[in-house]
Amino acid sequence: MGFTDLRYTVNVSILFTELPLLERPAAVAASGFGNVEMWWPWPDAAVPDRGRLDALRRAIEEAGVRLTGLNFYSGQLPGPDRGALSVPGVAAERFRENVDVVTEFAGSLGCRALNAPYGNRIDGVDPAEQDELALDNLAYAARAAHGIGAVLLVEALNRVESPRYPLHSASAAVDVVNRVNSLTGLGNARYLMDLYHLGVNGEDVPAAIDRHAGVTGHVQIADAPGRGVPGTGTLPLRAWLERLTDAGYDGLVGLEYMPGDAGSGGAFEWL
Repeated sequence: MGFTDLRYTVNVSILFTELPLLERPAAVAASGFGNVEMWWPWPDAAVPDRGRLDALRRAIEEAGVRLTGLNFYSGQLPGPDRGALSVPGVAAERFRENVDVVTEFAGSLGCRALNAPYGNRIDGVDPAEQDELALDNLAYAARAAHGIGAVLLVEALNRVESPRYPLHSASAAVDVVNRVNSLTGLGNARYLMDLYHLGVNGEDVPAAIDRHAGVTGHVQIADAPGRGVPGTGTLPLRAWLERLTDAGYDGLVGLEYMPGDAGSGGAFEWL
């Protein structure tokens, strides 16, 4: 299996954003793809009204695409937040309220990968307290995900754009994954390997691939600098994807990059 055998899913929270949310699944289909993923689409509401959920479900179904990945509520993303589950108070409460909403929605569409952004460090709060809260909430989410046959994803972000996010390496994220699996006994927590974030951090990506491919549940890509279309920056994404397939990864690759001047319709020519 090689690069040309990979299957892709288009992240409509960063691509096709020139269109209203409900028009993006059809645009993905018109571009020749059958899979979509997204961040939590309503930063203003952890528990949106039923009408918004039903409208998005219809848009995905009518476009004939499959929802392959969905984030849990993460605060203002894009924006200053990087997740809610480790942030004491209202943020973590909203995350908990959101878990059943996400699993019900994902389950109704056959989505089997749910991403749980960890959240930033907060001034005046003991990091150990945040980590304890995070583990409790991640275990809660993992159990809910297990109920629909889904995996719970944990990812590392880059320290340049997310300096207050505590997971800045593959090993840090995988350590959290292992802690969640140990606590629940379910084994459905997995690592989300975002090659863009690892590349920006200067990590030894081939070594991370070799070490963590077995626990990787999803992969996302963008080029650097600029989080752009593959081939517009300096990251050897093709080589890394080849190495992933050689290491046994046979899951989807999320296209989570900015489309650039070509616009979303021209963002796939590199393939």
